[in-house]
Amino acid sequence: MKVSMELSKEYVPPYAVIYADKVTDEIRQALELLKAADSPVIGQQEDKMAVIKPDEIYMVRAENGKIVIYTEKESYCSGKRLYELRQQLGSGFMQISKQSIIRLSYIESVEAGFGGSLALKLKNGLRDYVSRKYLPLFKEYLGL
Repeated sequence: MKVSMELSKEYVPPYAVIYADKVTDEIRQALELLKAADSPVIGQQEDKMAVIKPDEIYMVRAENGKIVIYTEKESYCSGKRLYELRQQLGSGFMQISKQSIIRLSYIESVEAGFGGSLALKLKNGLRDYVSRKYLPLFKEYLGL
């Protein structure tokens, strides 16, 4: 697929146009990524619902049968499954274990954990481990 980009102050908000002779799997994937990039996530906190922008999300974790979305200072429950949120949140996020997804730009530090795993600390103080299954991909992200 050939890709080009044009920058101009007249394109606010930004929009994307795809020119093609037919819809292929590659084009479908591109459309899904573009749609998901800015789509807000709905979180619930007691009896109120909140619209959460993806750039506000630090971590999504499965805890006690619920999906919990963590922002800088708040936590919300989601009715979606972890894999659905992973798809919706897009490329700025990485799954680090069966239970957790993190926003890569909010990693504060990485430390060696037990048994060769890595412990992550996020900028809001949350901590989690990269499981062995996801370790190779995370190390690749770090350039190790």
